Amino acid sequence: MFEKVNGKVVKVNVGMAGGVVARNGAMLFYTGDISFAPHQIPGAAPGMGGGGIMRMAGRMMAGEHERTMLATGHGEVHYGFAGLEVHVVQMQPGAVLRVEASRLLANTAALQSSIVSVMSSGGGGGGGLMGALRGAASGALTGQGMFTTQLSGQGAAVLLAHGGFLELPVGGPNPIVVDPQAFVAAYGNVQTELKTALSWRDAVGRGSGEAMQLHCVGQGVVYVQASEEKL
Repeated sequence: MFEKVNGKVVKVNVGMAGGVVARNGAMLFYTGDISFAPHQIPGAAPGMGGGGIMRMAGRMMAGEHERTMLATGHGEVHYGFAGLEVHVVQMQPGAVLRVEASRLLANTAALQSSIVSVMSSGGGGGGGLMGALRGAASGALTGQGMFTTQLSGQGAAVLLAHGGFLELPVGGPNPIVVDPQAFVAAYGNVQTELKTALSWRDAVGRGSGEAMQLHCVGQGVVYVQASEEKL
């Protein structure tokens, strides 16, 4: 699987990994007989057709994905991106990894990929029109998309972050509350809910900047970057 070369680069034996999906521009160099091809991203979820806000939501969901390339063959590839810190997550059966596409460097091709709503994963955001409206407003205010990428299965994934990673265990009596712009990923059986204390001051940019908070509960780990800088 993936092996860290240093804090900003990983390497992987593509043949042993069964293929690797990585964001465009992440390949640094390779040795061996490797082929690269555009990777087909999943389509929009059922029920996102129609007009108005739901069509907009479908476009935003499709936009959650960065353009990716599939590497196959036999050899070793080194990956990194923009000098950002990397962290390898070893996936186990039954666990899921939810990560924004902009913070996902690469993953083994055998992992199942889908797109889920940030709002619906918290059990309080609601679906349909109001869920889409809340998600769109939250995304505009926080810089976090209303949808996030979910990986499941057995394999590995590589995360990206500014300034290093904080690994926060989830499972105590109190939720872990994260600034959405510092949130990188959640691994395990972790539910997230985006909550707001929005006022008119926040709407015009004069608030504290902490109006949106991501509450994380369940069992697992939340990865936070040591920065609020977007990727």
